Amino acid sequence: MDFLLEPLTYDFMVRALATTAIAAVVCAVLSCWLVLIGWSLMGDAVSHAVLPGVVLAYIVGAPFALGALVFALIAVTLIGVVRNTSRVKEDAAIGIVFTSLFALGLVLISVTPSQTDLNHIIFGNLLGVSVPDLIQVVVLGVVAFAILILKRRDLTLYAFDPTHAHAIGLSPKRLGALLLGLLALTSVVALQTVGVVLVVAMLIIPGATAYLLTDRFSRMLVIAPVISVVCSMAGIYLSYYLDTASGAMVVLTQGVVFAVVYLFSPRQGLIGTRLAKARRKRAVAAV
Repeated sequence: MDFLLEPLTYDFMVRALATTAIAAVVCAVLSCWLVLIGWSLMGDAVSHAVLPGVVLAYIVGAPFALGALVFALIAVTLIGVVRNTSRVKEDAAIGIVFTSLFALGLVLISVTPSQTDLNHIIFGNLLGVSVPDLIQVVVLGVVAFAILILKRRDLTLYAFDPTHAHAIGLSPKRLGALLLGLLALTSVVALQTVGVVLVVAMLIIPGATAYLLTDRFSRMLVIAPVISVVCSMAGIYLSYYLDTASGAMVVLTQGVVFAVVYLFSPRQGLIGTRLAKARRKRAVAAV
């Protein structure tokens, strides 16, 4: 009990745990659709493209979330424009836009005089989350989560069969735009916890892990956030006792769990499937 309760005696740890739990749930739920559709690279693009928006928001004294959200939407728009108005394919358009915007953010950080270490935007500052930051994460997280749950049937149909979605009166373009907007909003939520560099991990790893554990999408929507929250809490506790970077430890914990599932999942695991086949062969031989 002392192991579990000691970190909770510090207010900054309580805020860190609460912020991470909210970000973990929202990112994990969204990651199920990103993995299913194949938008992992899009998640990487949006999470990196918000950097100049955060720096500009600091310069003008605006909330970080506002600048990040604006540039996330700008990045999504630019990717669509480049893809639709040139011969450049989507993966190349994504690479061009997000690397250019990320580089712009790094340049702005290097030339902006500041008494605040803006590098925490890149690498995260989980243990430095303030009460206003926590309130911001709660509001944005609740909005993103509510929209995902309310529109889950339409988004799932769009992911599996956009042609059928169009046939029953839904607009695949609008659903895709909605999903991209939610991706931008969720990236802003996760930005407060693990920073720009590691946001993409929280947006991809939980969904990919759940995808290896079940064939039913409804179960993925439950398994992914559970895994994400457990890993996030474990990562923060490990960072506290091992004196390591908290955001990086959260992502590392998720990566380790994915590796275990990848190897030992009964249905999809590299080793687990071979062990299952060996057991079936022994059972047949015994008969």
